[in-house]
Amino acid sequence: MTQNDDFARYSCQIPLDGFGISSQKKLKKAKVLIVGVGGLGCPAALYLTAAGIGTLGLADDDKVDVKNLHRQILYKKSDIGKPKTNVAKEMLLQQNPDVNIICHPRIVLENVIKVVKDYDIIVDCSDNFDTRYLLNDACVLTGKPLVYGAIFQYEGQISVWNIKADDTFSTNYRDIFPSVDDTYIPNCADGGVIPMVGGIIGCIQASEVIKYVTGIGEMLKNKLLLLDTLSMQSYTVSFPSRSSVKIETLSSDRDEVTTINTEDFIKIQNDKNYQIIDVRSEEEHESFNLGGTNIPLDKYMNKKVKLDPSKTTVFYCRTDTRSAQAAKKAIQDNPNTKILVLSGGVEGFRK
Repeated sequence: MTQNDDFARYSCQIPLDGFGISSQKKLKKAKVLIVGVGGLGCPAALYLTAAGIGTLGLADDDKVDVKNLHRQILYKKSDIGKPKTNVAKEMLLQQNPDVNIICHPRIVLENVIKVVKDYDIIVDCSDNFDTRYLLNDACVLTGKPLVYGAIFQYEGQISVWNIKADDTFSTNYRDIFPSVDDTYIPNCADGGVIPMVGGIIGCIQASEVIKYVTGIGEMLKNKLLLLDTLSMQSYTVSFPSRSSVKIETLSSDRDEVTTINTEDFIKIQNDKNYQIIDVRSEEEHESFNLGGTNIPLDKYMNKKVKLDPSKTTVFYCRTDTRSAQAAKKAIQDNPNTKILVLSGGVEGFRK
């Protein structure tokens, strides 16, 4: 694209007060990574592409499902079963073919640092706590800013973590939420979400990225914006001006346990040599389960449960966060028992 074409495409944002051609050039040089191309990631990616971001990374390993279509606006019915990142890339390039779009697999412990370090700013559009904490810690270790967004039912929240200023960094996710037990926090599929709230929060995330790249405006650093779309009330909560949590390495409960994949789990579901324990809440277990005994995580962690050493014990939960916590305790309490965790949990099983 020629300089004249550039000016024509962005002619409605270049004249903005404080923006100008210099800001447009900054956008063109910027490299932005979006993790999770769902209800938040779709609108964020669409508007960043339209604004002229130079390089846009998309990280997700999901395939398009019919239940995604009401809120994940880059996909249509004919895309069901296709990888989200591939479909998203094709759609975004139709909007702006000059953007360099790079597709990445799921962000996990083994690849997060390698992927994150190649980008200027990271956008957290994930829908699970494992990825959220992993991204936060990786951004702290690499010195990258992280634009956080989350949605649930009619509500959303957003902040920008780990902004560097005067050799110090602003608050990060662990400063505000040192740990979160997802026992009673369902995902969008279980708890529901109105589609528009994803569009609103995703667009605000895109706006924060543009402000960071161009240096215009005031960012949501050391602040958390809360939005209730039912009442159309918004609140901003302020935090201390710098991070107090020291993160020196990446870690995950899942790294300390052995997992079993869904295919192998199906083979042993009714095997008497295996003991299966569901550590989700009673309500979750009654709604849908994969068999076995239900011992909610909070109850399991508060007592010593003696397991049959002659059997292999398999823990499962919604994803594999709670089950990994239970498995770590089980290994300590039952050193002679083989312990496994169902990788991906109920969500992975359903896929």
